[in-house]
Amino acid sequence: MPETLVMEVTNFLFSILLILPVFYLILKHFKDSKCPPIPPGPFSWPILGNLLQIGDNPLATLTEFGQTYGPLFSIKLGSQRVVVASSSTAAMEILKTQDRLLSGRFVPHVAPAKSPKLNNLSLGWSFECNESWKYLRTVCRMQLFAGRTIENQSCLREERVMKMVKYIVSMEGKPVKIRDIAFAMTFNMLGNILLSRDLINFEQESDDGGMSGVLRTIMEVAIQPNISDFYPFLGPFDLQGLRKKSMEIYHKLCAIFEAITKERREKKSGDIPSQQDFLDALISIGSSNDQINFLLIELITAGTDTSSSTIEWTLTELIKNPKCMKIVKAELAREIVDQDMVRESHLPKLPYLQACVKETLRLHPPAPFLLPHRAVESCQVLNYTIPKDSQLLVNVWAIGRDPMYWKDPLTFKPERFLESSLDFKGNDFEFLPFGAGRRICPGLPMAAKHVPLVVASLIHFLDWSLPYGKDPLDMNMSEKYGITLIKEEPLILIPKVKS
Repeated sequence: MPETLVMEVTNFLFSILLILPVFYLILKHFKDSKCPPIPPGPFSWPILGNLLQIGDNPLATLTEFGQTYGPLFSIKLGSQRVVVASSSTAAMEILKTQDRLLSGRFVPHVAPAKSPKLNNLSLGWSFECNESWKYLRTVCRMQLFAGRTIENQSCLREERVMKMVKYIVSMEGKPVKIRDIAFAMTFNMLGNILLSRDLINFEQESDDGGMSGVLRTIMEVAIQPNISDFYPFLGPFDLQGLRKKSMEIYHKLCAIFEAITKERREKKSGDIPSQQDFLDALISIGSSNDQINFLLIELITAGTDTSSSTIEWTLTELIKNPKCMKIVKAELAREIVDQDMVRESHLPKLPYLQACVKETLRLHPPAPFLLPHRAVESCQVLNYTIPKDSQLLVNVWAIGRDPMYWKDPLTFKPERFLESSLDFKGNDFEFLPFGAGRRICPGLPMAAKHVPLVVASLIHFLDWSLPYGKDPLDMNMSEKYGITLIKEEPLILIPKVKS
């Protein structure tokens, strides 16, 4: 081949190599122009994204971003795209209209459920709403959260609440940390429903020992920022050792539950009580020890911190608003006469108390962003594109304080729920403390019973005051965002038995 021809062919191929990237960019731009843009957001730095802008209070920061960039905005946390909904319309699009495509779960690397093997056992952290998840959801709904089952558990819940009241009576005149008391009571209530036994005692909880101490450690590990979540390719290296620590605690809890399960399996059939608990039900359907361990851990961890936080916040708001407390006391005195305990059958006759709990959930939702969703496929929301595998957060804290939906949104006004049909069952998207759609909290029916029951009992049998003669108006109402939204300064009160 002549040398000139070789040169021409070489130059032609070289020209094509130079032009191809240009054509690729043009075609990509043309293709992208057909799709709506991703939601707007603040400038994202290379590599870091918006990590440095989040600060120590992500709840306040993301709420401010929503006010600046609109009801649906996006940020980058490292290499992870996060889309945040801050309006009822955006929440409805994510949790209802596009629920099928956006009901995946973003699972933190620290969570045991990040492992594909364990994820198949998970109710709350399953990657997708697959057949395994549907089966677990059905089991829990039928064996724990069905209407008749909830009714059958009422005596058990009432007994645990009265045990808590008797302990507080023994502490009369001494400072009581409400969160710890509520935590221990809820822990044991769930322990009896699931396993027919108390798992901790109130003295242990005060010392932060025993199983409750293990659970607290899990929560402390879970709330630490994890570089593996911001840069998933670093996940296998576990640079901060958080996953290793989490798995050690997980196996420690598994050992506790396995001992209980082994004991139950070894019982002769004649020794099994006629009224079976959740563990009996799981054994009867052939659940493995791994499945039992994972479900018990998920149910207990999900139920205790959220409920104890809501109980603490409700009592805080009532102490801070004495007029509301006076109405609650009058309602209780009127409806509960010559009774040695508050019963769940009383709750429908206590509308103002129920309104106080709802108002607390509006102002202080236990999961202010719900659990993070994940886009299973790319889809469109409010004329924006949500890319596949984006993490999605619904800022129910911001929605619950939005003046567009709520008059005097920062004021504790239970009366607003007496005059409204709004409820927290997932149909009213301006009020979503339990979420909505496929991923709505399965424990909602139980929480709706035992939280007001605890609050009613604490107020009916005891008078409460702040230590050192503090003025309720001076109470610190700051919030601390971790796994749940807790009161930054724990509520400490002095109980006095009513004469």
